Amino acid sequence: MKNPIADDTIVALSTPSGVGAIGVIRLSGVNAISICEKILPGLNLSKEESHTMHFGVIRDGGEVLDEAVIGLFKTPHSFTKEDVVEISCHGSPYILQKVLRLILSKGARLAKPGEFTMRAFINGRFDLSQAEAVSDLISSETQAAHHLAINQMRGGFSGELKTLREELVHFASLIELELDFSEEDVEFANRPQLISLIEKMQKKIKSLCDSFRLGNVLKNGVSAVIAGRPNAGKSTLLNVLLNEERAIVSEIPGTTRDTIEETLIINGVAFRLTDTAGIRKAVDIIEKKGVERTLRKIEQASVVLYLFDAEDMTAEEVAEDLLSLKKNEEIPVIPIANKVDLGEEASYLKKFKNISGLSTISAKNGRGIDSLKNNLFERIIKGRNIQEGVILSNTRHFEALDATLNNLQTARNGIENKLSGELVASDIRSALNHLGEITGEVTTDDLLGNIFGKFCIGK
Repeated sequence: MKNPIADDTIVALSTPSGVGAIGVIRLSGVNAISICEKILPGLNLSKEESHTMHFGVIRDGGEVLDEAVIGLFKTPHSFTKEDVVEISCHGSPYILQKVLRLILSKGARLAKPGEFTMRAFINGRFDLSQAEAVSDLISSETQAAHHLAINQMRGGFSGELKTLREELVHFASLIELELDFSEEDVEFANRPQLISLIEKMQKKIKSLCDSFRLGNVLKNGVSAVIAGRPNAGKSTLLNVLLNEERAIVSEIPGTTRDTIEETLIINGVAFRLTDTAGIRKAVDIIEKKGVERTLRKIEQASVVLYLFDAEDMTAEEVAEDLLSLKKNEEIPVIPIANKVDLGEEASYLKKFKNISGLSTISAKNGRGIDSLKNNLFERIIKGRNIQEGVILSNTRHFEALDATLNNLQTARNGIENKLSGELVASDIRSALNHLGEITGEVTTDDLLGNIFGKFCIGK
């Protein structure tokens, strides 16, 4: 794709605003080097080698603005595949703004959000799904989110799609060729082989789609709600999981009136823990609102930690609570027997032997907490090695793959029902278009604007 803005030179501050040791101003475009030479007298950057560093004094006429280190990256060996100059100034906001205004006065313009990465995509540096991964990498806060972004940025997901798409393009071209010889009733595309290819693609794409739920929680964090009756020890459990006194603990039932949210990292995965009000018939309007919020949080959760008092609760009461919590079968509920330090653990295990997947803990002294963390992690990961294979984490990609699946199924039905090659070709073209939307082979200005508009300025 040809860059429609190749004659522009863009500039932006690429480090966060505020006082820091250094601030980096980045330029990209055909005039990036010549503009920098105007503000850095004595430097002849156009004659220097790419990927070199230089010391210079930034001057506005006779005024010295700063001493800076200049990074030079010449086309096509740069992030954007254009001439790129990165000026590392001292991190004073005053200095950075003065230098930015000076560069703008020499012919550059301010970059739009994500415009450097958009130029990298348009100039063929990487495909659209890899460009999106740049944003995910910047915003990653956990090991799992970082791994997903790195894998996608390095082309793991794109490679999967490229192989599938190339095979489908081959058959699509043969069916299109048949249309040119429709009067002669010939078939160039082997129908059984095409059905076999479609089945293979459906299996692979379905596997990617099935990984989306996991990928989404790895990228954005797992919503884990601690729920149960009043005085079950929910706030104590939150505190011991976080290893800090985050929630107020009291023996008075109904102390927690509102939700409290904190983040816990388990094996590189973020769990957004929510301590909730105890579920019971409220005694006042404030507690009633707390209980209502608890129920809403449970409906939105990725996993529910159902905590109960092992000493006071009966097996029948626990089963009743679990039945009311498991309205959505897709949301796992982990039953946790608390306060097992008050008696023999074996007796509690016998008492609640019919409760599947039971964890036993003492939130008061930390007993069983490590085992609970492992249980929570496994219920989400389900034995999958998150360091291997491709895991889908982008909603736009999921929707495009889901549409591709529908197109492939329609094409398969058409072949099996011996429909005309024109109808089958149309369905395959639609499938190819949806796959192309993911990698950027099929784009619109609105799509690109929506994607890159979410980036920070300077990236």
